[in-house]
Amino acid sequence: MGSVLILFAHPALRHSRVNRALIDGISEIEGVTLHDLYELYPEFGIDVAAEQQLAELHDVIIFQHPLYWYSVPAILKEWQDLVLEHGWAYGTGGSALSGKRFLCAVTTGGGGEAYRTDGYNRHTIRQLLAPVEQTARLCNMICLPPYVVHGTHLMTPEGAEAARRDYHRVLADLRDGLVESSSDREYLNEPSDSRSVTRR
Repeated sequence: MGSVLILFAHPALRHSRVNRALIDGISEIEGVTLHDLYELYPEFGIDVAAEQQLAELHDVIIFQHPLYWYSVPAILKEWQDLVLEHGWAYGTGGSALSGKRFLCAVTTGGGGEAYRTDGYNRHTIRQLLAPVEQTARLCNMICLPPYVVHGTHLMTPEGAEAARRDYHRVLADLRDGLVESSSDREYLNEPSDSRSVTRR
C-alpha cells in the first residue's frame, strides 16, 4: 500500500460547501494525509524543512484547491516557490520527488462547458493548470490528469455527497496503485456539474 499527501489550500473554507464535503472523512482513509496549508500557516510562514520531509514520505502528492483566478490559491504558489528548492526538487542532485505521482484536485464554480476553448473561459482546465503540471514534470514527477468537480455554485447537497464518495474512492485507488499513470485524458474522473456526478 502506498501513501497519498493532499496539500489542501482554500483561503475561505468557511464559505465552501463542496470542498468541506470533499475533505470530510479523509482522515479515516488509511494511508492518506490531509495537510491544510492555510490552517497550518495563516501568516504564510512555511516550514520548508518540515514540508520537504513530509513530501518525501509520500508516494502521491495532490494539490487540492478551488480554481482561483484561473490558478492556484496564493499559499500553494508560495509552497512551490519555497519548498521546491534547487538541489532538492530539481537541478543537480535534486531528486527528492522523482518518480512520485502528482495531480491537482480542483473545484470550479462554473460548469464544465465554461472550460473549453470555445467556452466562456476560453481555456480548458488542463491548459490553465499547465504551469503547475510543468513544475511537477521539472521535478521528475509523474503527472496525472486533474480530478475536477465543476458547478459547485449550484451543486445540491446530494451532488456534493456523491462527489465526496467518488473522490474518496479515487484517493484509495491512488494509494493502492490502481490508477493508470497516463496523462492523455483531460480529467482523471469524468467531471461532475451541478446536475449530476458521473463515476469514471
